[in-house]
Amino acid sequence: MRGTIRLIVIAVGALALQGCLAKTVVDVATLPVKAAGQTVDWATTSQDEADRNRGRELRRSEERYGKLQREYEKQNRKCQAGDDRACGKAEAAWDEMESLRSTLPPPGRP
Repeated sequence: MRGTIRLIVIAVGALALQGCLAKTVVDVATLPVKAAGQTVDWATTSQDEADRNRGRELRRSEERYGKLQREYEKQNRKCQAGDDRACGKAEAAWDEMESLRSTLPPPGRP
């Protein structure tokens, strides 16, 4: 009687483990594919991320341009009042504003 119970427990255990073994085999087989997919995801930039990054870059450029414009106006007033050093600073601000203009969208466009 004891031998029969052991045999039944072993048979039930073997059947139960078959599902676990099959799942493990599938997991091991698909692991390289999942790992490669995750690596590609980490290595590439989605369109949403690219748009967000471009928006940040534009905001920074616009902020810098606004700061340069205020600095130019301030130095230009001093230059017109006769300060030669301010003339050089105004010219430097103007030159940097010129280089930034090419990276900014035209005024009036969203």
